[in-house]
Parts: sequence; structure tokens; C-alpha cells
Amino acid sequence: MIRPVPKRRRSIRAAAVSMFSVAALGAGSLVLVGTSPAAAADTLLSQYGTASASSVENGDYTPASAAFDGSSRTRWSSLATDPQWLEVDLGAPASLTKVELDWEAAYASAYRIQTSTDNVTWTTAYSTTTGKGGVESVAVVASARYVRMYGTARATGYGYSLWELKVFGTGAGGGSTPMPAFNPNLDPGESATLPAGSPVIPSTYVPPPGQPTHHEFQANCAVTHEATVDPIVFPKLPGASHDHTFLGNHRVDAFSTTGSLSADTPDCTTPGDHSGYWFPTLYNGDTRILPVGRQVIYYKSGVSDYRSVVPFPKGLRFVVGDPRATEAQFRQSPGAVEGWECGNAAYSWDLPTSCAPGSDLVVRYQAPSCWDGIHLDVPGHKSHMAYPVDGHCTTDHPVAVPMLEFKMAFPVSGNLSGLRLASGRGYTWHYDFFNAWEPDVLYALVKHCIDGGLQCNPRGFDQYKPDRGAALDENYRPLPNP
Repeated sequence: MIRPVPKRRRSIRAAAVSMFSVAALGAGSLVLVGTSPAAAADTLLSQYGTASASSVENGDYTPASAAFDGSSRTRWSSLATDPQWLEVDLGAPASLTKVELDWEAAYASAYRIQTSTDNVTWTTAYSTTTGKGGVESVAVVASARYVRMYGTARATGYGYSLWELKVFGTGAGGGSTPMPAFNPNLDPGESATLPAGSPVIPSTYVPPPGQPTHHEFQANCAVTHEATVDPIVFPKLPGASHDHTFLGNHRVDAFSTTGSLSADTPDCTTPGDHSGYWFPTLYNGDTRILPVGRQVIYYKSGVSDYRSVVPFPKGLRFVVGDPRATEAQFRQSPGAVEGWECGNAAYSWDLPTSCAPGSDLVVRYQAPSCWDGIHLDVPGHKSHMAYPVDGHCTTDHPVAVPMLEFKMAFPVSGNLSGLRLASGRGYTWHYDFFNAWEPDVLYALVKHCIDGGLQCNPRGFDQYKPDRGAALDENYRPLPNP
């Protein structure tokens, strides 16, 4: 399951181990030394080194290389299973003195630092079962070319996640090509200024084909109304459905058509998005809980060849998820990203009974992204769409269209024992989509942002690659040849 890339967040932790403590771990094994700096003669060897990992939680967002790019705003994260490892090739044998681990909130409670000269036989240089997270410094004496963190127990429900893993010593080491000054942890509109010392390369950098940093744009829309209607499942039957919360388009009702939706002025950042988005209303007891402000709906590539994605045809509509799903079906769905999360709780397949005070309850769920190329809707409202198989659309659903990913944040915390969806338990979460984009606006965003391998805001601008321009002008109309 994929976890959203968070903004940089830090906890202030008291040093649990004295700078001078020594714990013998056997021949060649050294010690945890708090956060003391490397000796003056030590050199950072690992930056831009060739990185690899046992797994990656979220592909282009959290690659292994992000832990060696010199930026404290990018991170590597693994899948949420044990064990997992992160490795760097220093390029040549070096005399090692220290390894520094800068953990994101998802840290290891038990891990080993291992070294190797051939990337086959590994020696444990340090081991702990009481990892504290934050910044941990481990003294290591070894001659090695390869260094890895081998995690054996996670401290949270997430995988392992490191902002940086730094290897210090003397001798050769480090890669020669800096990573781009790319920061996926900022929200669109937030300053993209990186900390002093972060790698910066010319703004003309364009990722090599097949290696984009992202391939997405955002459609940000606010709640407009709630009603017991569903024009896809129960057309022309007002009151026939459970209660839904609607985003963006004010005119969604039981009688909605592509034409009626297109006549609305939507509450979306991009005025050309007249689409209908809706999901079962959330209740705490008998009180409706509605998201506040514009919510994020990602339009992404769901296939490996992101350049093959084409816009939705106008009028396409489908349902994602199933209000009759069991917990196992929700958990195993290829569209379930994380289920429900709040505070430090994650991977909840049913609604949590409590959340840390002040936190939001968040759910993310990905839609199928392969269309049969024929039907705008079908009985059941699903079979004309399919999830990719091994990153590719199949012959019966050959057209790659944008993959929707709802990210809804509900302002509710504390005691949630009365929480429920209008459709039932938390694993009945689902949503509906009725495409009514202005075709030229959607085309511009898809071609510029998804096919162009960019991370775009609702105007189609990637703040990390400003030289690539935007898809839409200041009035949100398509620019020539985006």
C-alpha cells in the first residue's frame, strides 16, 4: 500500500545514548554514539552513490536514491513488511568511520548496519533492537565498498523511511552526478527553496525518458452539497441512494447529464473541470463530517509508459470500490492505497475508533486506469474500466487514461467510536466519477503534466521545473502547444 509523501516533519528526541558509550558487538562491531559529528578527517562518501533497496513504497516518489541526494526533504521508504534493506555502492573500497541515519517518522526499532566488499558477503558492523528514530549516528570501523541498513523490525505501521543515510570515512566514494533539485514533499504553491547545501543543478534539467520524477496533476475541488442521489447508479431516482458528499460541481443530482454538468461553474481551482466527484457521507453519530476546503484529486499515470496516457472521453463515468465490499476485499483491492489513517495510525481497513486530537482522518484510493475504448458506461458501472496488469493495459482494456486518486481529509479526531459511512463500515468506502471536463483543458493538462513526466498544480505548472512552463494561462485556458 502506498503512503502519501509527507512534508518534512521532525520530532525532537532526547539523546538516549551517551556520546561516549561503547557496546561491544563482537569482532569488528562498533557502537551507537549519539549524534556526535564525524572526525575532522572524515569525508561524506555516500552522496550520489549508486543506491538500491529491497523495495520502494511509492516508485518515483520515494526511490532509494532519495536517501543519498543530500536533501533533507526527499526520502526513501519501503513496503510495510519485514525485513527490508537500503544499500549504497561507494564506488570503490573505503575506510569507514561512521554511518548517520536521518529517519522520517517511520523508523526502525531494530536494524543492522552491514558492510561488504563484493555485494555478496555481508558483515554486521552494528546491531540494535532499541532504535529511537530521529538522527542516529553509528560508529563503524571497516574497509568496504558497499554499506546497507538492514531493518528487521518497524516502529510504526508504515515501512522503513529515511530522509538521508550518510556514510563517512576516508578514501574514494560518492557518485559524480547530483540529483535534481526536486522536492516532492512540498504542496503546490509552497516555497520550493531547499536548505543550504542541498544539491542544485541548472533549471534546464529534464529527466531522462522513462525516469520522470512525477507524472501527475491535481484537480482541487471543494464540497458543494450532500444528497441522497447518485446519477450513475440510480439515474432519475432521487432519494434512491444512501447519502453522498459531492465535490466541485453544484449541479450533480439524480438527473445529471454531461450537458447539465457542463453548464455549472464548479468550485474547483481549474474552472474547466465540470466533472462530478462524490462519495458516501461520513458521520460521527448523527453528525455529518464534511471535508473543509478544496480536496486533492490526483490525475496520474497508472501505467509504466506514462507517455501513452490519453484524456478521458467526455461523458465517461464509473464507480471505484464497492459499498458491499468485505474488509478483505477492500484490503486486497488494487485500488486501495492505505485504507484509513490519522495521527500515527495507518493501514486501517475499517474506520478507527480514535484519532490523535487535532489530526485529520484521511483516506486514499486509486481508480482503474485502463478503458475498453468503447463504452462510456456499462451495467454495474465498472467493467468498462480495469486496473493495469504489471504496469500495462491489457488487450480487452487497451486505452490508458488518467488514474484518479482521491485524497480526502475529514476534520474529525478524538473518540471516533460513533464513526460510520452512509454506506456502512469503513471498508465500504467508494467513489463515483462523471467526466465533464472541457476537452481542451483536460487535454492540455494530460499531455503537459502526465505525458510530460511532471508534478503539476491545477494550472499545470511544476514548481520544481519552472523552465517547462505551464499547461494553462493565468485564466486557466490552454496555452499553445503545452
